[in-house]
Amino acid sequence: MNKTLEGQSHGSVITLPHNFTPRHYQEDFFIAMNGGCKRAILCWARRSGKDTCAWNYLIYTAVETKGIYYYIFPTFAQGRKVLWDGMTNDGLKFIDFIPKPLIKNVNNQEMKIRLTNGSLIQIVGSDNYDAIMGTNPSGCIFSEYAMQNPNAWQYIRPILDANNGWAIFVFTPRGSNHAKDIYDMALLPQNKDHWFCQRLTIDDTKVIDKATLQKIRDEGTSEDMIQQEWYCSFTLGIQGSYFAKYIEEAKEDERICRVAHEKQGKVSTAWDLGFGDSTSIIWFQIVHNEIHIIDFYENHGKELSHYAKILVDKPYIYDRHFVPHDADKHELSTGLSVREVGSSLGLQFTVLPTLRVSHEDTIECCRGLFPRIWIDQAKCQHLIKALENYRCEYDEGKQLYKPRAVHDRWSHAADAFRYCCVAVRKYVDQAKGGPGDDDVERMMNKWNPRFK
Repeated sequence: MNKTLEGQSHGSVITLPHNFTPRHYQEDFFIAMNGGCKRAILCWARRSGKDTCAWNYLIYTAVETKGIYYYIFPTFAQGRKVLWDGMTNDGLKFIDFIPKPLIKNVNNQEMKIRLTNGSLIQIVGSDNYDAIMGTNPSGCIFSEYAMQNPNAWQYIRPILDANNGWAIFVFTPRGSNHAKDIYDMALLPQNKDHWFCQRLTIDDTKVIDKATLQKIRDEGTSEDMIQQEWYCSFTLGIQGSYFAKYIEEAKEDERICRVAHEKQGKVSTAWDLGFGDSTSIIWFQIVHNEIHIIDFYENHGKELSHYAKILVDKPYIYDRHFVPHDADKHELSTGLSVREVGSSLGLQFTVLPTLRVSHEDTIECCRGLFPRIWIDQAKCQHLIKALENYRCEYDEGKQLYKPRAVHDRWSHAADAFRYCCVAVRKYVDQAKGGPGDDDVERMMNKWNPRFK
C-alpha cells in the first residue's frame, strides 16, 4: 500500500502511507483490501494497532478516491477521545498521518477533515447514526464494533452495497453479541471470497511477552479479562458476566437445542414488565424436574392487551403467569394496577415477592438452577444472547464492580429469566416438598450457603 503524489505542494513529493509502516501481522489486511475486498473484520488483541491500521487505510483510500468516509465509534465522545484528540505510543496525533498539503480545512467541533481532492473524512458515533442520514459514504470503519449500536450497520449497509463501498469492523470481543454474529458469518465458506476475517491473539502479535502478561495477572486483572483482551475470547471474556459460563456449559451439554413443547403439560410464563420500556416474556414447562424454556417474546411500547393477545395466539395450555412485585403497585394510565388490568384481559397474574429478595440472591438462584435448564435454540435466540451478555456495572474509578446490573438491551430478557427461576424455586420446588416457609428469603437457605 504505497502511493506517491508529486507536485502537491511546490513540487514536493508525498508518499502514502505517511508516518506509518504496517506491522508484519497487519500486512494481510492491506493485501486483501488492495486486492478488491470490500468487507473486513479485524478481531485483534489489545495494543495490536487496530485503529492506527484502519485509520491509515481510510486515509489512503480517501486520497485515492474522492468520497465521504466515516470512522464510527460507539459514541461521539469516544471518537473524540480516542482518535481526534488521541495519540499513538510514539506521541503522534492521528491527524498527523495525513500529510498537511493534502488537508484543505479542519472542523474541530464536528470532527471533519476536508481534503484538497474533495474527500470528506468524519468521526461519528453510532449512538447517533441518524446524523449521517441522507449522506452517501464510500467507506466506513466501525471501531470497537462489539460495543456499538448494531442498527448503525444495518442502516449504512444498503448504501455501501449500492455504491460498491467498503466497510471494516475493528474490535476486541465483548461476549457473544452482534460482533460475534458478524464474525461467524464472515467465516462461512460462502463468504470467504467477500470477507477478510482475521482473529489475532497476543500469541500472534507478540506486542507484549509472557512475563509482562503474567505481571498483569499478578496485579489483579481477572483471567476473564485477560482471555477477552489478549486472547480474543468470545466466551470467557465477558468481564463481570453473571451467566456466560453457565450458558457455555449448557451448550456443551447440548441443553441449548430444540426443546419440544409437551402438549399435554401446562405452560407457565415469567414476565419483566416494561413501563415505558421493553417487556419480556418467557414460556416454560417443568418436565421430569427439568426446566424447559420453550418460547420467548420481547417488544417495546406496547399496551398490556398486545401481550395478552400474544399469549392467546400461542398453542399452549396455561398454568400461571408470574410477574415481579411492582405489578401490584404500578398504576397504568387507567389508574389500575398491572394485575388489575391483566385480570380484565383474562390474565391471572401471580405476583412474586421479588422486592424482599436482593438482586444478588436472584442471580444465585438462577445459577443453582442452571444444570436443570433447557432452552430452545430457535425461539429463544435473544434470550440466550441476553444471558451471555448480562453483566454487572463496573466502576472504572474505584476499580470494582457495583452490586447491580448494567441496564441495556439485554437486561429485560435476563430479568424475566431471574423471575422465572424465583418462580420455580418458590412455587414449583416448594410444591414438590421443598421449604415449607412461604417467605422466599427463608426458602433460599436450602440452596444459598450465605443464608445458613
